[in-house]
Amino acid sequence: MTSSNKVGGFDSAVLIRRLLFFVLLFGLVFFYLILTFKGLTSAKGIEQAQIGREIARGNNSTTKVIRPAAVWQAEKNEKEEIDLSAFHDTYHSPLNPYVYGAVLKAVGGDDFEKFQMKEDKNTVYALDRVISAVSVILFLIAVGINYLLISRIFDVKIAGVTALLMILSDLMWQFTQTGLPQMLMLLLFSCALFFIYRALEASIENRVAIGSVLTAAVFLSLLALSHWLTIWITLGFVIYAAFFFRPKGISGFMILGVLLVFSLYFIGKNMEWTGNPGGTAFLTLYGGLSESEAGIMRTSDPGEQTYQIVYNLNSFLINTAANMLRQVNELYNNLGSILVAPLFFFALLHPFKREAIAKFRWIVLLMWIMGALGMAIFGLSYSALDANQLHVLFTPVMTAYGLAFVSILWARIDLPAGSALMRYGHFVIVVLISAGPLILTIPRGLTRAIATQDRAKAVWPPYWPPVFSKTLHDATTENEIIFSDQPWAVAWYADRISVWLPRKIEEFEDLELLVEDQELSVAGIVITPMSFQENVLYSPTPFGLRDDFSPLMLDGPARGATKGALRAGGLPMMTSGLSQVMSKYPEVNDIFQNRIYFYSKQRLFTR
Repeated sequence: MTSSNKVGGFDSAVLIRRLLFFVLLFGLVFFYLILTFKGLTSAKGIEQAQIGREIARGNNSTTKVIRPAAVWQAEKNEKEEIDLSAFHDTYHSPLNPYVYGAVLKAVGGDDFEKFQMKEDKNTVYALDRVISAVSVILFLIAVGINYLLISRIFDVKIAGVTALLMILSDLMWQFTQTGLPQMLMLLLFSCALFFIYRALEASIENRVAIGSVLTAAVFLSLLALSHWLTIWITLGFVIYAAFFFRPKGISGFMILGVLLVFSLYFIGKNMEWTGNPGGTAFLTLYGGLSESEAGIMRTSDPGEQTYQIVYNLNSFLINTAANMLRQVNELYNNLGSILVAPLFFFALLHPFKREAIAKFRWIVLLMWIMGALGMAIFGLSYSALDANQLHVLFTPVMTAYGLAFVSILWARIDLPAGSALMRYGHFVIVVLISAGPLILTIPRGLTRAIATQDRAKAVWPPYWPPVFSKTLHDATTENEIIFSDQPWAVAWYADRISVWLPRKIEEFEDLELLVEDQELSVAGIVITPMSFQENVLYSPTPFGLRDDFSPLMLDGPARGATKGALRAGGLPMMTSGLSQVMSKYPEVNDIFQNRIYFYSKQRLFTR
């Protein structure tokens, strides 16, 4: 190669490709984080953000989102007095909220008034963008880690194309807008895979691998602290290490030991606060049969539902098998719609010459199978953005194996030797097809951004942050508690304690008494489009018409349901119990366009 093709010691073509990559990267960051960003999209992501703010305030891992089931656990435990103003969270894994807490503290996010939304036009909550920016940064670091990992496994070409496919995956960018810990998990899992591969190389060369195994165990332990469900992935590695890493058997126990050391403090706190080592999160196990997870969390006595697994084992096994099959059916979407990622399973049939490459795929497969089993047992919705979606963590490494497999097949096609088509044609085809969802998203997003640049933006339905940040916050005090079907939004945007509206009148009244015993008061009940399924503005409530609060939830779109009128289709009239409850909160405040109602003791005059 002549000197004219060199720039400062670098190949000019390589330099140009890298510059184009970074231009594309920062262009996508601007598109998703600035131009089209409307706010956080996941209920659990929003909830973790508000826990992070409490951590930034020095309130430890407390939450302003109160689940009736968590109150039931605390009452049953009897080891510590319940304090609704400092209620300990045992539902979410702790690491992601602590990351958010550190960032929020750095930007002053612990001061609510500093970021309060004073006007309705400013509908993108500034701290939503901060939380999303954290996920974006973690995602970009994960891309770099995977480049290093895949360069070590295969070569820089496959590593580069994998990195490109990652940043062209619309699913990855959508996860950065949820507030969920998936991007932190992707980073930690990629680091763990890097050291697992190093341990495998050392084992093949008869070198001591225990250092790399323990380092991988540390990252897998941090992964478990980011999402408890990833323990299933770790168990897959434990099984492999116990049989194939020296010293055999002991290696597996050492990994479990590291996991236990990292988790012991939080297990102890869960026992102290709930009497269960799994905390409130353990109750999600019971949400996959005849009851949804939301149904379990909204009841003050989930004991009857929990026994379903004991007495209905057949149903449990059938549901688990059905969930496994559904995961296979939806695997392409859950892997980011990257064309070659599912081809990882075909790559299992190819006899790779390098022993490390051949063995590593079986480790990945075993970890994926165990992760899929965990998702099947604890539940995974149809959404690729589900909080329990772990398939996305395997996307980079599966993509790399898929690309290697396609490259092998491509090399067998009789094309002119040395041509650019022969060298890069398969990469171009894979990139263009895999980038399809993103390519289709950008023009539509740009058009909407330009057309609505002077309009309010929000993730609506169901969230309209200014109503909570301004109206609801100013109308209530710190000593008042709000019942809502959207408690995470009330806690995050209004900075008020919010109880998830229970299913039964008796449970609501019990919680009212608990509030009064703690010298607090109930400000009222907030009903939002969260109560409406499919067409969120008009459909019946997802909680079911058997819920005591169903008429209340239909009051917005149906208008008049709370006045006792029997609606078309047999919708229930207001019961005497509900009438008694509503007599305490007689003022019906339409705080946003007949879609968000605040049932309060006194009339609001702030709108």
